[in-house]
Amino acid sequence: MNDPIGGQDAMRCSGCGIELQTEQQELPGYIPQKALEREPVICQRCFRIKNYNEASSVAVDQDEFLKLLGQIGGKNALVIHIVDLFDFEGSLISGLQRFVGNNPVILAVNKIDLLPKVTNWNKVLNWVQKQCKEHGLKTQDIVLCSAKKNQGFDRLLEMVSTYRGDRDVYVVGATNVGKSTLINRLIRDYSDLEQELTTSRYPGTTLDMVNIPLDDGKFIIDTPGIVYPWRYSEMVTREDLGAVMPENPLKPMVYQLNEGQTLFFGALARFDFIQGERQSFTCFTSGRIEIHRTKLERADSLYAEHAGELLSPPNKENVAKLPEFTRHEFSIKKGSHTDIFISGLGWIKVNSDQGAIVAVHAPRGIRVLTRTSLI
Repeated sequence: MNDPIGGQDAMRCSGCGIELQTEQQELPGYIPQKALEREPVICQRCFRIKNYNEASSVAVDQDEFLKLLGQIGGKNALVIHIVDLFDFEGSLISGLQRFVGNNPVILAVNKIDLLPKVTNWNKVLNWVQKQCKEHGLKTQDIVLCSAKKNQGFDRLLEMVSTYRGDRDVYVVGATNVGKSTLINRLIRDYSDLEQELTTSRYPGTTLDMVNIPLDDGKFIIDTPGIVYPWRYSEMVTREDLGAVMPENPLKPMVYQLNEGQTLFFGALARFDFIQGERQSFTCFTSGRIEIHRTKLERADSLYAEHAGELLSPPNKENVAKLPEFTRHEFSIKKGSHTDIFISGLGWIKVNSDQGAIVAVHAPRGIRVLTRTSLI
């Protein structure tokens, strides 16, 4: 935990009111040491908004984030919930509905650029709608978008104009889902940043939100990204994050497997085909993760001998930092269209109508589940 500057009489940002700290750039309230001499004294996030029309992401843990969410239900707000299509179940805010009350929610599904160009987007939209229903999330509207490719953002801005009325706009999401890119686009389109950043805060709020003034006196409220520990993006080291999170469109890898065969995804996860007729499995993971096939009977020894070398990423040093593997077994019904989803790593689509018994080994705490196939 960082000590705030000035101990008990902590120095606060004159932009958003957060306690200032000089140690960790990714956490709320960060200010470079040399910037403490400037007037006004504002945190790096406020500085970037004010001077560059650009917000940067900060993160808080689940408990802090839930405190922030708890305030939205009592506001007159439009909520933009941004999720990562590559890690949909891992980045969706579970229970959001009970926090936002009757306020309308726009679901912005980011990173559609990662799916193959031949994707049927109507089917993807239907899939998202079904997932929202299963998770109890009511949405005013859904937009498929790509922050990286600037796709779908005009549609999203139209939705904001349609549903905002006299409301403030709260933007919520997990870390690494593209939230700051969305905030920056909203700032460019809606905010007159010749105004000073607001120094007033809503009564009772914690001081981890940044209120960005809009031309009509309302605000875009930039909330910190929530850290969900069940995602690979929160578990791997910074050097391995680039390998785990794909930057380019996914190239599905199809493997014809007999029962008793195993696929290793680097040293990050393992997939066992335990029982069933010969069938194909399609892997949707980052192109920088090497997939190795072996016999199930050799899988334990292969990992013990080659994790961090032949099986990589991560390297041997970072393999040692991962929690022990937990085994998740699934029985796939005949005729079902099923993905085995591994949060932050991707998913494996079962292609056969024959049914199968499979297992996934992943570090303890990583979310592994089955779902209706996305593609």
